[in-house]
Amino acid sequence: MRRILACAAAILLFLGWTLAAEGEVLIPEIKVPAKDIPDNEAMKTVREMKTGWNLGNTFDAYDCFWLTDPLDYETGWCGVRTEERLIQALQDAGFRTLRIPVSWHNHLDAEGRIDEKWLARVKEVASWAYERGMYVILNIHHDCDPAYYYPDSAHRESSEKYIRSIWTQLAREFADWDGRLIFESINEPRLTKSPAHEWVWDGTSAECRDAMAVIVALNQVFVDTVRAQGGQNETRYLMVPAYDASPYYACEESFTLPEDRAENRIIVSVHAYTPYDFALQQMKDGGTDRYSLNSTRQKSEIATFLNRLCDRFVSRGIPVVIGEFGAMEKNGNLQDRVDWASWYVASARARGISCCWWDNNIFQGEGERFGLFDRTGGACVNPEILAAIMKYCE
Repeated sequence: MRRILACAAAILLFLGWTLAAEGEVLIPEIKVPAKDIPDNEAMKTVREMKTGWNLGNTFDAYDCFWLTDPLDYETGWCGVRTEERLIQALQDAGFRTLRIPVSWHNHLDAEGRIDEKWLARVKEVASWAYERGMYVILNIHHDCDPAYYYPDSAHRESSEKYIRSIWTQLAREFADWDGRLIFESINEPRLTKSPAHEWVWDGTSAECRDAMAVIVALNQVFVDTVRAQGGQNETRYLMVPAYDASPYYACEESFTLPEDRAENRIIVSVHAYTPYDFALQQMKDGGTDRYSLNSTRQKSEIATFLNRLCDRFVSRGIPVVIGEFGAMEKNGNLQDRVDWASWYVASARARGISCCWWDNNIFQGEGERFGLFDRTGGACVNPEILAAIMKYCE
């Protein structure tokens, strides 16, 4: 029996594992061969962004009709007003990028002007990260609606007007912030009113092809608008997504990058909760709470989309940032999530791609439990996941 246990231990050590005490969570030893990454300023910038964290369910909240003060929307979904000590805790933990999703449509007057108090509050929180030397990503989040912007030809003109208006105001407001502030045009643009195609883009569908063409056009309006505001905007890095911000749809030929008078300052923005059945799908809907580093299928789902992004963009010196990733808690599956995060981040970084964890401040209940940091005190609720991310984001 001792000989059998010794052999088993040797095999585990060979595979990069160590024997763990019952209940102990271990960070696996993973080695992913690095791809040949072009050596340019854009790729170096993404490398410096290291890993990021999303202030989710905060400034992106909307439809909070029970609130009388628009400024209270910040707490409408997450229940907590953001404090500077949270940003300090993120930096202390090793995060170098803060992504701030913002919904603007419910903070506009009749002329489309952004409420000054709302903009000032967003700017205040952004400054806490910016002044600490972190990168900040600011976007348009839950505004994808026919009343604001919508990716089809019928709404193209009004959508371009909306994108131009919001980004003119934001670019002017932040014109003197340097390259550590990154603008992201729109979040997961899609046909929200289409039952068949909201989350599934089909290249054979005229509706889908039209949507992609409008998204390409809106990204161009975004770039042209920001550049026209002068100051640091002339060379600021700008992130643009394809349909749904999907990595697969970003690799479709119909998705093209905007023309830009600044050289190599466009970042491809994607979101990837992969494998879907483990990372995002609820158990009641057929999801799984298991992730195994011995599963070729589960590991290859991550490697496949990363390889496609690397082949189309990174290999040509075009940077890619995964603006949202994460694996929700299911039945206390902490070790599985640690294994997943280790493989995911190591695989992305080996291809020159940075990732931003989606934190929606949900830790229990029936929702999508992506919470990582306690918003009230700044403590990390799952330090093992944090340790896995930080180990492999170098």
